[in-house]
Amino acid sequence: MTRTLDLIRLMTWLSPTFPVGGFNYSHGLEQAVADARVADAGALRDWIETLLGHGSAWNDAVLLAESWRLAGEGGDLTPVCDLAEALAGSAERHLETMNQGEAFLAASRAWPLPVHEQLAGGCAWPVAVGAVAGASAMPLEQTLAAFLHAFSANQVQAALRLMRLGQVSGVQVLASLEAPIATTAGRAAQSSLDDLGGAALNADIAAMRHETLNSRIFRT
Repeated sequence: MTRTLDLIRLMTWLSPTFPVGGFNYSHGLEQAVADARVADAGALRDWIETLLGHGSAWNDAVLLAESWRLAGEGGDLTPVCDLAEALAGSAERHLETMNQGEAFLAASRAWPLPVHEQLAGGCAWPVAVGAVAGASAMPLEQTLAAFLHAFSANQVQAALRLMRLGQVSGVQVLASLEAPIATTAGRAAQSSLDDLGGAALNADIAAMRHETLNSRIFRT
C-alpha cells in the first residue's frame, strides 16, 4: 500500500497537469529545430537520449539525488541550491530551472514539510523535486525515473508543436526512451556530486542561441 501511495504521489508531482509551467519551455529544442539539427523522430530521440546520458538531464538527476539524500537526513540544502543555479549554462536555462523549481515548491505545499521553509527563497527544479521527495521518504530511483520521464515527455510535447511529428511518432519516441531513462535513473541513484559533468555541447549552444531567436513560441 505504501509503495502504491508513493507511485500515486510521484504521478501527481510529475504530471503535465502539475502547475510548474513546463509547457512554456523547450530547453533549447526550439532552436535545434530551427537549425534543422532535429528534424524527425529519430533525431529527436537521439537528442533526448544525449541529454539523459551526457547533458543537462544527467546533471539534474545527480543534483536531484544529492538533494534527496540531504533532505532525508535533515541536512543543509543551501550548497546544492547554489550549485544547481550556478550550473545553469545560459540565461534561459536559468530562467527555466528556477521558475519551475519555485512553482513546484509552491504547489507541493499541499503536502506540508519542514523542507519548504528551508527552501523558502526558491531553488532550481531538480533540487526542489529531490528535496521534497527525500523529505517525504519517496524511493530515490523511482523518483529519478519519474523526473526523467517527465523531462523526456516535455521534450516530445515541445517537438509536437515545433515540427511535423504526429502523436503516434511522439509515443514511439517515448517508448524507445524507456531503457535510457531507467539506465540513467539507476546510475544517478548511485551518483555523487563528483559525477556532475556533460558533453552535450550542441544542446547547450542551442539554449544560448535561442535567446536571440526572432520568432519563437517557447520561453527557452
